[in-house]
Amino acid sequence: MENKNKSKLVPLAQGGMIAALYTVVTLVLAPLSFGPIQFRASEALTVMPIFSTLAIPGLTLGCVISNAVGVATGANIAGWFDVLLGSIATLLAAVCTRMLRNINFCGVPLLALLPPVIFNALIVGGELSFFIPEGDPFWFCALTVGAGELGVLLVLGIPLIIAMKKTKFFSTGKLAARRQ
Repeated sequence: MENKNKSKLVPLAQGGMIAALYTVVTLVLAPLSFGPIQFRASEALTVMPIFSTLAIPGLTLGCVISNAVGVATGANIAGWFDVLLGSIATLLAAVCTRMLRNINFCGVPLLALLPPVIFNALIVGGELSFFIPEGDPFWFCALTVGAGELGVLLVLGIPLIIAMKKTKFFSTGKLAARRQ
């Protein structure tokens, strides 16, 4: 009985850890995490759906919390629209990342890095250009958000993928087999 409860708690704990880590990194680096030119280091965690479906709700929840706290503290200049739209971008990107996880180049699922770049560039770039008074044009916001996202994934995401493959964090026996 105890092992059955433990097997139910482990996925919940892993998703919660991803949400908490995303939130902490976003808020600690808030000046870089919000605005038309951003380098949100927590977005490196968007590679986690490559390893587990548990990362999808964890990332989405982490984004909701981060954006809401950002609004409450004044760091998130896009306001409550970002809580909704930014989180939708993260959810869509996480689902698509999971779908592309098995297409590898040199052992790295590089195509899985594209959904966070594309969804954030289009959705977050769009909201920044539309909802911020005196906002920059859409193309500028989409380009800067997309470039920041790509930079984070190249500099932090790829090393995280390599480290996750080595540590096998998400592979815990029966639990791992069930999540495949």
